[in-house]
Amino acid sequence: MRNETYPPKATFESAWASIQEMTKSVKAMVANSEKDDKKFYAKLAKSDKEHEDFNKKWEKQTIENQKIYDSIKAMQQEIGGIGKSNGEIAESYFANSFTNTMQFAGQKYDEIDRNLKRKSGRLHLQGEYDLVLYNCTSVVIIEIKYKVREKDVEQLLKKAPVFKQLYPQYAHYNLYLGMAGLHFEANTEANSIEHGIAVIKQVGDTMVINDAHLEVF
Repeated sequence: MRNETYPPKATFESAWASIQEMTKSVKAMVANSEKDDKKFYAKLAKSDKEHEDFNKKWEKQTIENQKIYDSIKAMQQEIGGIGKSNGEIAESYFANSFTNTMQFAGQKYDEIDRNLKRKSGRLHLQGEYDLVLYNCTSVVIIEIKYKVREKDVEQLLKKAPVFKQLYPQYAHYNLYLGMAGLHFEANTEANSIEHGIAVIKQVGDTMVINDAHLEVF
């Protein structure tokens, strides 16, 4: 006869105890899950807060940068306006003075042009002249600056041959150059005289022309 062992017969009490144990385990799992979820959402909320703070700082800095940019732009416009105004003052003064006298280097002139411009596609040349005086034998090109710089003298010297090409009717006229300015940088006045350019300045209320070393171009 075999001796066999059988599991104990389940009772209501043992079944209830198992259910309670399982319930306890499930509650523990749920509790741990909720705890992990809280940590996750807390971290996510912190990240959102940091992102929001960053955006606010970025927006604030952008506004400040725009204010700085607008301030610089306004300053540039103001400086440009002053420069333009000074240039207009100089041009108006010398143009009016020559219009009143119509004289240059002891000669009388019959006509005067302001802001003369010409462009030749055939010659690939263009020229701009602040003031030009004419008579039957001579032409005078006068460059007007509020403040005369070294480069202004160089540019004026280049205008003489271009003028005669753009205006061939004056090719055989005596061509003179004059540099007019309310202020001259160091050496620009001496440099102009050395190259045979008349120096034209304002002294008090009078226009003074230094043409002692004037040359024909």
